[in-house]
Order: sequence, then C-alpha cells, then structure tokens
Amino acid sequence: MKRVLLDQGLAPHAAAILQKGFDALHVSEIGMERADDVLILERARDDERVCIPLDHDFHAHLAMTGQGHPSVILLRAQGPDAQGQANLIRVVYVQCERVLREGAAVSADRRTIQLCR
Repeated sequence: MKRVLLDQGLAPHAAAILQKGFDALHVSEIGMERADDVLILERARDDERVCIPLDHDFHAHLAMTGQGHPSVILLRAQGPDAQGQANLIRVVYVQCERVLREGAAVSADRRTIQLCR
C-alpha cells in the first residue's frame, strides 16, 4: 500500500481523494496541522509514509538528519485544487515508486520531476 502524509500546505481533501489506491493522511487528521516540520518528518518516518509538503524546508531537514527516510515529495505546483494536487501526487508516485521505497527526495511541478537521493 502506498502510504503518504500530506503537510498543511496541501488541501485536506486531497488525502480523501487519494484514498483510492493510497493510505493517505493529512496532518490535520492527526492533530499536527501546526507541528514543526521536523516533527512531521519524524511522524512520516515512524509511520513509514512518504511526506508530501509544499515547503522547501523539508528537503533541508531530511538532508541534515543524514537519514534516507522518510522519502519526501516536494510539490512545487502552486494553485491546484485538491483534485489537481491528488493527480500530481499519483503521477509522481507512479513514476518514482521504487526510489521512494528506498529513500529519496523528489521535487515535482506539473511538467518536471527531479530526483535527489
């Protein structure tokens, strides 16, 4: 099962849309909508979920820990509604699923996907 944790910048309804094919949670569903980025990353790692923020700081926090997990998919597409966010997450996950299982930092917008390991 594809397990993801969506950060507060994403629409809470995007997690509900992703339920078909994903075990998706939004931080607001678990009382972490105001949590520090580091705590959200720790929760994603503990729950074996890919963390999905709009915030560039998550990649930096991940790099500073020196750990390969959790994987992070940074969405750089500002403006899409919940459906658009869910669609982009699905596309990125399908294209990067293997490396996401291994531990990766991915950055994506509507046209490109960049991968850092």
